[in-house]
Amino acid sequence: MIVFLLVTAALIVSITFNFLGAVSLYRFPDVYTRLHGTTKCTTFGTIFIVFAVLVYSLGRLVEGGEPRFTVLFVHTLVALMVLLITNATGAHALARASHRSGIMPARAVLDRLEESREGRNQA
Repeated sequence: MIVFLLVTAALIVSITFNFLGAVSLYRFPDVYTRLHGTTKCTTFGTIFIVFAVLVYSLGRLVEGGEPRFTVLFVHTLVALMVLLITNATGAHALARASHRSGIMPARAVLDRLEESREGRNQA
């Protein structure tokens, strides 16, 4: 019963954060804030999905002792590590490509990256 409640709570939190990530993709004004909102929210939401799977697999492992739930536990941890690396890296690559393409933030006053790039070119 406790496993069911933990899994349900984790899935509700996950759905909430993934929904907020989708809303941020629609509502935020430019590519940079959209990337930030979606990356943070979906990463956090997916971590809770992983937590739900881990709790479920541990509960079933303790209950039945089947080794397939150990495999599920390990594969889920590997998937979490890959997600944490690729989600942030992908968002960084998209933001960098957007900046190099000349897309500026909606309300940007200063562009320190461009200033540092200009300083290197003059030296």
